[in-house]
Formats: sequence, C-alpha cells, structure tokens
Amino acid sequence: MVTSTPSVHPSVNKRIADELGVREGQVQAAVDLLDGGATVPFIARYRKEVTGTLDDTQLRTLEERLRYLRELEERRAAILESVDAQGKLDDALRAQIMAADAKARLEDIYLPYKPKRRTKAQIAREAGLEPLADLLLGDPGQDPQASAAAYIDADKGVPDAGAALEGARSILVERFSEDADLVGELRERMWTRGRLVAKVRDGREEAGAKFSDYFDFSEPFTRLPSHRILAMFRGEKEEMLSLTLEPEDGDADPAATTDYERSIAHRFGIADRGRPADRWLADSVRWAWRTRFLVHLGIDLRGRLRQAAEDEAVRVFAANLRDLLLAAPAGARSTMGLDPGLRTGVKVAVVDATGKVVATDTIYPHEPRRRWDESIETLAKLAAAHKVELIAIGNGTASRETDKLAGDLIKRHADLALTKVVVSEAGASVYSASAYAAQELPGMDVSLRGAVSIARRLQDPLAELVKIDPKSIGVGQYQHDLSEVSLSRSLDAVVEDCVNGVGVDVNTASAPLLTRVSGIGGGLAENIVQHRDANGPFKNRKQLKDVARLGPKAFEQCAGFLRIPGGDDPLDTSSVHPEAYPVARRIVAAAGGDITGVIGKGNVLRALRPQDFVDDTFGLPTVTDILAELEKPGRDPRPAFKTATFKEGVEQLTDLTPGMILEGVVTNVAAFGAFVDVGVHQDGLVHVSAMSDSFVKDPRDVVKPGDIVRVKVLDVDIPRKRISLTLRLEDEAERRESRDNRSEGGRTTPGPRRPQQGERRQGGGGNRQQGGDNRRQGGGGRRDDRGGNRQGGNAPLGGGALADALRRAGLVDGDGGPGRGRR
Repeated sequence: MVTSTPSVHPSVNKRIADELGVREGQVQAAVDLLDGGATVPFIARYRKEVTGTLDDTQLRTLEERLRYLRELEERRAAILESVDAQGKLDDALRAQIMAADAKARLEDIYLPYKPKRRTKAQIAREAGLEPLADLLLGDPGQDPQASAAAYIDADKGVPDAGAALEGARSILVERFSEDADLVGELRERMWTRGRLVAKVRDGREEAGAKFSDYFDFSEPFTRLPSHRILAMFRGEKEEMLSLTLEPEDGDADPAATTDYERSIAHRFGIADRGRPADRWLADSVRWAWRTRFLVHLGIDLRGRLRQAAEDEAVRVFAANLRDLLLAAPAGARSTMGLDPGLRTGVKVAVVDATGKVVATDTIYPHEPRRRWDESIETLAKLAAAHKVELIAIGNGTASRETDKLAGDLIKRHADLALTKVVVSEAGASVYSASAYAAQELPGMDVSLRGAVSIARRLQDPLAELVKIDPKSIGVGQYQHDLSEVSLSRSLDAVVEDCVNGVGVDVNTASAPLLTRVSGIGGGLAENIVQHRDANGPFKNRKQLKDVARLGPKAFEQCAGFLRIPGGDDPLDTSSVHPEAYPVARRIVAAAGGDITGVIGKGNVLRALRPQDFVDDTFGLPTVTDILAELEKPGRDPRPAFKTATFKEGVEQLTDLTPGMILEGVVTNVAAFGAFVDVGVHQDGLVHVSAMSDSFVKDPRDVVKPGDIVRVKVLDVDIPRKRISLTLRLEDEAERRESRDNRSEGGRTTPGPRRPQQGERRQGGGGNRQQGGDNRRQGGGGRRDDRGGNRQGGNAPLGGGALADALRRAGLVDGDGGPGRGRR
C-alpha cells in the first residue's frame, strides 16, 4: 500500500505516465484507487474501466515509482525548508532544487548547504582565509607565498604563510567538490569508464578459496552482472577480498593529470600558463580530485553497483518464486508424505484429500538399522488403511534411498496403485518450527510436521508455501545480501498476485492463505477461520459480511477472490465479483436458460456479443472477463501436473560422465544460467552461454523453474561438487552432420526442446538453506558461473511420467487434467 502524502509534486503522475507509456489520467485513477486502500490485484481485475485496463505488471511498476517519487518530494520539501532556514534560498537555487529529478541529483545540490561537522574549510574561513583563496583563484598572477604573508595571524591559528595557503586550499577543495553539476558529470564519466578491481587479501588464499575466481579480477562497471557484484561484495565483507573502484578501465600513469582533473580545472578557469599561482592551483585541483571527488564518487558508485545488483537479484528471486507458487497441483487426493532421514529415520505423515492429518509414524529402512522389509510393510498398511494415492518424498538427505524404498513398495504392493513423487522440501523445516505449525498441528513432534508439509505441498504447493516466509523458500541468488525491505516488499507482492490469481476456497483455506487475499490481513483471516469453525462452511459470499470486522471496503476487495464451491449460488465459485452479478444474470437470461444450464457452455456463451451487455458501470473489458469466467468458472490457471523421468543407475555425482544425456527438472534460474536437478543430490548448472545456439539475454526466456528439460553433461568436478550441463544436445560435429543431413533430405537428431507450459514438476525447487545462506552462491564469479552448483539440491520428482501413471491409476480424467487442488 502506498502511503498518501498531502501534497504531491504535480509532475509525479506525468512522469509515471511517460515511463509507462500510458495517459496521465490512467495513472491518476490508479493512484486514487491505491490511496483509497485498493490492492493491485483488485484494481487489475475489477477496475479495468477506471484505469484504462492497466495490468498487474504496470500497476506494480506504478506503485514502486509512486513510492520513490513521493519520497523524492518529501526530501525536496525538507531540503527547501533547511536551505530557507539558513537564509540562502534564492530564486535560482529554488529552481535548481525543484528541477532535480533524482535523489542523487537532489543531494548533490544540497551538499554545500547540508549541516556538517566543522571542516578544515570552515576553520579556515573563521581564520579569515577565504579572501586569500578568492584572490589566488581569481588572479593567478599573484605570488602565493607573498599573498599568504598578509594573512599570518598566530592568534587565529595561522602561524606562517604555509598554514595560510593550506587553509586557502581547503576552502577551494570544498568549493570544487560541492559543485553539483560537476559532481554529476564526473560521476557519470566514472560510471562509463571505470572498473571494479578485486584482489585477495594477504594470507587469505586458503580460507577464501571459494572466492578464488576474484583473487585477481577486473571488469568495467557497466559490464558487471549482478551475481558477480554481490559475490565480490560478500568476499569483501568476509575479509577475503579487497575491492577498489578505479576511475579508468585500463592502466594509467598515477602521476599523470587525468581527464577528471582537467574537467575540474576547466570548470573553475584554472590553466597552467606559467603564472605564479598556476602550479599551486593545479595542486589544489589534484588534491580535490584525490581526497574529495574520488572518495565521494567511490561511495556513490558502490551504492549504484549494489542497487543495480540488488534490483536484478530481487527480480530473479521474485520471478522464480512466482513459478514455484504457481507449480501444478496434484489435486485433492489422499497423500503420504515421507521426510527422509538416515540415523533419525524417515518421518511419515498421511493426509486425506482435504489435507487433514490422519496418521503419522517413523520408519528406519536405512543405515544403521536397515529395517527395509519392516518399513515397506508399515507403509503398505498405512496406504491401505487410508486409501493413499500419492507418495510425496522430500528431496533432502537420503532422498534417493527413500525414493528407492517407495519404488520397492509400489512393486510389492501393486494392488495399492500408488504413485511416488519427489518434491522440494525447501522451507519445510522453517514451517515445522513456526508458531503457526504449532497452532495448526498441536501436540505433534516438530520432525513429523515436516512430513505433513511435504505431503500437502504435493496436493497444492501454493496453499502450503504461503505458510512460509518467502525468503525461506530459497529460490534467489545472494538473498541474504539483499535489502530486507526491498526483498520482502517484492516477494510479498508476488505471493499476493499468485494467491489472488488462482483464487481461494474460503471453506478450506488456512489463515496464512487467507491473509494473502486482497483486502484481508492477519486479523480478518483469523476471524474468517473462527467464524467458519463456529458456524460451519460459508454457503454464499453474502455471509462473509457476517464475519467480525469484515466491513464493506474489505468485502469489496476480497469477495471476488474467495470461492465457495457447492454453495447456494453457482456464481460464488467463479471470479465474477458480486457487484457484477446483475450483468452475469443478464448474460444468462440472454443465453436462454438458468445459471446452471448456461455456466460452462462455451458454444452458447461464445455466440453472445459482449457489447450488448455494456452499461454505465461495467464496460467491455469487464463484460468480456465475465463471459470468459462463465465459460470456465473457477478455472485454475496453473499448468497440468507432469514430472521428469530420471535415468536408472544415475544416483550420485560419481555416476555422471561427460556426454551423458539426461532428463531433469529446472529448480532455479539465476542471471547467469539455470540449475537443473538430474537426480544426484547436486544440481547442475546450465550456463547462459550453453542454453542455445543463439544469444540468450535472459535465461528465463529459455527455461523457468519446474520446466522438464533434456541436458547433456559437459563436465563433472567431484572435489568441488560441480556439474556443468548444456541444453545444446548436439556437439559441433553433430550439428555439421545435421546440417549435411538436412541439405541431403536426411533425418536429423532432434535438438533441445523448449518445455511446454504444462511440463513442470510440482514444487519447482529451491535452495536448501544451511547456515543462513544459499550454499551454491558461496564464491560466485566467472568460473563459478559456469560450474558452480547448489549444495543439497532438489532431488527427482519420481521414477516415471507422472501423468501416465496417474491415468493408469485412474486418478485423472481422460484429458490428463488434475483435479482442483486444495486452496
């Protein structure tokens, strides 16, 4: 929510409109709605006519820019007030401050007027040395020593001519370095010409081995990708690397006069013409550049590098989180969750189709107890007793061994018609130890709660993952080095968009899921659950108004996103907002039937003209949405549920050999490439350069988390636990042969195939957090970009094509579509 401000600079809406390429009136309408308490999902879905059909992406950008520009206006007002209080605000300065269009520019202008500790320049002014500085700068023909002699005054702390000249120089250095236009010009020059240099600190080579790619590293600022910037800053923070921001991209003579110094001299009319004060003035310029400008610009550009890197890292994290949350649900089916372990055993939890826990146990099939047969019989009894259809296996330690156990169970008890799937358990331990888990599963051992979470996230990943702090799901890069506020704001927006995009069954949703619905906070979510527990399921949306503290505004915001399947009104299971029910009923009447006879009848509804139902309140965009919703009410936008088939006998890093072609699942996408789970407890990296024969700017243009891909092993570095993969299955010789075959009309070997939207495994994947960090990100860097891997990565999704297995088990319809997930 953007906080309203009493007075907004009149150019704010215009600036946002220009940046978005829309009309200023559209921006004003969206701003008014945001200030009125409306959420982005609500505005994007139900206020299209008001905003001129701004979509959720445009609205999120608008919201962020509005926040920034309002902060800029608040700072502008504070600076005007401060300068005015000093009696220094004239018309020219006011115009300059009002024209500043960025925070950095505003601070440059304010720098000379910013209250500061007593500087050498201030002390020199108090000693009466400013006239000396003005004299030498205005008339370099004056002899510095002779001119300074007139300002000697021991009582003022100026014992000799040298001290007078030093004070005068301090005044000029401060004057030079506080020229806003000059500072801005030099900042941009250094940004385009400069480079970041990294060196290993003395004696830190062994301890900092994970940063070895940066022991002797240099790259221009403008070419540095986000992951390398964050990797080097982390190396500096851990005192393994020393970083230097050099103003020129290349070796320069440190004694030579730089372009930067020449620009400063030119700005203040300083030139070497052989006059007595020319050398002294040139030395003052050099001193200003080295002690003030270079330090100030270095701080600025460090901040700029970090901000750019953070923005990109947050974008990648948010995009990956969106894909993970919108992974295909297996549906409302009885599921057994297995949380693998060796010495501590495998934790077992069975949940029914609604996610309710009906049984728990612990088995010990692995070392050191090796109760294999006993464990299989325990699982078989639980599966038979509770009509289990799916087995969800966490992808942590002992995952492949537990996957093998489940496979043996399926072979020995084929009559149970079980299907096994390995899912990401990222964040499960966080959920297990949370206060909500203790409230939701009272009296249950913490270790068993993880098995419950694993089972439920197979049924519906979105409904389960919203119970976990998005940062703990771990599908980002260097997330622990990012701004907490910026990351949280972005991830919360993603969760909000995903939850409202899918919709929520108000009669089964948990409080954390309801909290993410438009217009509902934590308190209202608890009130809805309590009302549901006390009065039974909601039968229609109108009953939501009976919930304590759920007033008209909250109802307006949330009603369209809350579903009531099987209730009094079929429209309540759709995304049609109650305020638009009259339009929907007019459409039904025009179709010549009642609501139950028309809803879902595409051929009937497509014969109607949307324009015929437009009125003063609801325009064509809303009517079109209503018709689409009536055709497929409550349609789940998430893809069909499929999985990868891992190669038999490939279970460990040592089983991999270069040239091997495998099927795997994309678990994470970073700026430098994609991580792929091929079933060996260690994700491999497909570097962006190995994704396609053509240039790839953004890896997400090729793959997304959850995509099923075929990859070739390029290299296996067992000591460093790194796997290099490629999506280009043909080598150069094979490509030449393919071209020859094509030219001769022969058959060719198919190349890598971009997965279809539905080809995703449940859970997408995530980095297992250890020690509060993403372990795969340890060193970053050029070699790390190509060969780095995530420790403890996601394991496979199952031993066969899940869609086929589900059909054989009779768990999906003939089209292969999953049942509606528990939301």
